[in-house]
Amino acid sequence: MKRAFLCGLLAAAALAVPANAARTVPVHVDGGRLPGTSYLESGVTYVPLRYLLDALGGWTVDWDSTQKAAVASSGSTRLTATPSKDTIQINQKTLRGNVTLSNGRTYVPLRLVAEALGNEVEWDPYLQGASVTSAHADYDAEDLYWLSRIIHAESRGESLEGQIAVGNVVLNRVKSKEFPNTVSGVIFDRRHAVQFEPVANGTLYQTPNTQSVEAAKRALDGESVVGNALYFYAPALSQGTWINANRVYHMTIGCHRFYL
Repeated sequence: MKRAFLCGLLAAAALAVPANAARTVPVHVDGGRLPGTSYLESGVTYVPLRYLLDALGGWTVDWDSTQKAAVASSGSTRLTATPSKDTIQINQKTLRGNVTLSNGRTYVPLRLVAEALGNEVEWDPYLQGASVTSAHADYDAEDLYWLSRIIHAESRGESLEGQIAVGNVVLNRVKSKEFPNTVSGVIFDRRHAVQFEPVANGTLYQTPNTQSVEAAKRALDGESVVGNALYFYAPALSQGTWINANRVYHMTIGCHRFYL
């Protein structure tokens, strides 16, 4: 990315958030990037209320000029965010947190609001942002986000079976005592050098295609095509010297050889 273009993006981001914002951060809901700009200030992540509720689904959001507050409803749940009072009212419950109106957007504390509505919020140290798993989600948002990306980066040209196999290896490592116990921890593991080349060359951060997301979901659902395999490599791209010398060959799918 050219420096001038990057500077332009940073300048645009700075104009889109309150002046006292510490820094902009990414926020994902069920694995999808939240639109607009979110920011981190004093350890709290703030997001545009409308974008958050739109991502969670089933909400209508309006600005009440009489109350000077953002009002939203979903079924029998009503939410009112009032900047002048720094309050978020959800039915009969009042939450207190910094509510800011900036550039026509009402910003609210992400964790405070999302968890009050029954969703889960995690800080992702590898994303350097927040990950929200909605109450109706079938998969952990952080797991789906990273697993679909490593599958895409490692095997986007492979069959669905081959992509599921890559997902299986990652999840097998999560279960193994030899590796970290989270999907992101396995992918970014550096104890014995970088484990996955896409982490080093940056292709991990590419948006996964539909098949890669499907493969990640199937792997997370427990579909397995390579048993207990913990390693793989593509002979066309690597000699796999260490794997061949130290691990037991299991099977080949597409361009990848898998090892126990």
